[in-house]
Amino acid sequence: MKMSDSVKINKLHTMNRLVMPPMATKTADDGKVSPQLIKFYTDRCGSGHIGLVITEHSYVTKQGKASANQLAIDDDSCIEGMSRLTESIKKSGSLVFAQLSHAGSRTSHDITGQSPVSSCSNGKGRLFGTKIKALSAEDIHELAEIFAQAAVRAKKAGYDGVEIHSAHGYLLNQFYSPLLNHRTDEYGADCMENRLRFHLEIIGAIREKLGEDYPIAVRLGGCDYMEGGSTILDSVEAAKLLEQAGVDLIDLSGGVCGFSVPGRSRCIFRDMSEEVKKAVSVPVILTGGIRTGTEAKILVEEQAADLIGIGRGLIANPNWAEEEL
Repeated sequence: MKMSDSVKINKLHTMNRLVMPPMATKTADDGKVSPQLIKFYTDRCGSGHIGLVITEHSYVTKQGKASANQLAIDDDSCIEGMSRLTESIKKSGSLVFAQLSHAGSRTSHDITGQSPVSSCSNGKGRLFGTKIKALSAEDIHELAEIFAQAAVRAKKAGYDGVEIHSAHGYLLNQFYSPLLNHRTDEYGADCMENRLRFHLEIIGAIREKLGEDYPIAVRLGGCDYMEGGSTILDSVEAAKLLEQAGVDLIDLSGGVCGFSVPGRSRCIFRDMSEEVKKAVSVPVILTGGIRTGTEAKILVEEQAADLIGIGRGLIANPNWAEEEL
């Protein structure tokens, strides 16, 4: 395996194994694509060295908006600006996916004008110190449809695929993590099928609307790296179930711990990606603490992952891909 190799995602092929992962620029204008946001991406993709770009998390409903100036994909008025964004990125030859997101309890009334929601309410669900409302089964079904409607908008806007955000303690990750999910119904944490049931409903709803050929990725916060939280073994089991459900790409990151782990600064999630890659046949993305082209090439050669995401390097240096690879 080499960094220059193409990778097949569903029926599409990347130009190489380099990924620009989703990174919040907070430059959207009332949720819409701004000239500043387009420039951020074109500055980094213009050289034509990035195989896959996953644009920053876009909220599927105002209820799940994480922060001010976050990108939105919650209604059809978003399509026009996103079409300009995807067109500008795809000129470089990159594939481009939209990340669909709901922050769950990791937002506030000040941002959304609504009470935050999560897998659980109050008490055991208050890891982030916010009073929250538990989603009912009916609420979950409605949100699955909302995610699917957002995926339809992404396709209309020219995105090659979508990524479902289930990492960093956001809503879907709150169902997956035993630290945050204390439900006793069919969405509870007593087995992996239940922890992923919400995810699988979303995947099914998207497939129903867009068919089998439209790529679906999941950004999985597979391991919390915290006592009592999700484990690497959990991430392997979850990845297998997601693949069986029709997911085309597994993008690994941290769970409740976020995108960092205490005591680690380089190749942070390699221990997880290596185990997941052995267990699934769909491509696996490794991101986190990878700073140089040499590190990226070694990770691919040693089959730690199929694709390598470079975040901080591309933020700091728009020409990282051209200079390092």
